[in-house]
Amino acid sequence: MSIIIRKAVKNDCKRLLELIEELAIYEKAANEVTVSLEEFQDAGFGNKPVWRAFVAEENGIIHGFGLYYIRYSTWKGCRMYLEDLLVTEKMRGTGLGKMIFDRLIIEAKSKGFKGITWQVLDWNDPAINFYKKYHAEFDSGWINVSLSKEQIDKFNV
Repeated sequence: MSIIIRKAVKNDCKRLLELIEELAIYEKAANEVTVSLEEFQDAGFGNKPVWRAFVAEENGIIHGFGLYYIRYSTWKGCRMYLEDLLVTEKMRGTGLGKMIFDRLIIEAKSKGFKGITWQVLDWNDPAINFYKKYHAEFDSGWINVSLSKEQIDKFNV
């Protein structure tokens, strides 16, 4: 297995969206991916990019990725927020996830981030066990809260 971990480029976006859809199916949220390819590309490679990613590639095929953005904590400072870490089902168990996650840690260290934050579904035992190998801290004291675009659009001042 000759895997290359490299920074994502704009031409990777179509494949990344395919993998994001695979992740949504795995997370039992198949209909939740609504971002267009154009919006995704612009958000990563437009005038004001908001995300960055590393991809795991073998023989020109992307089998996994880690996508992050910079989050600011008023208590800690700049932190990496890991939005998604995915390895295709066929490549799980090969060490690919470790290679990507290790590269993300190196990135966080090189950028001087004050830490890495992410979420994991409470039923996703393989992911939880993976993160435990890194001695990650699991915080059960916080509840995820959000407003959808539709809720924001309905807001009247």
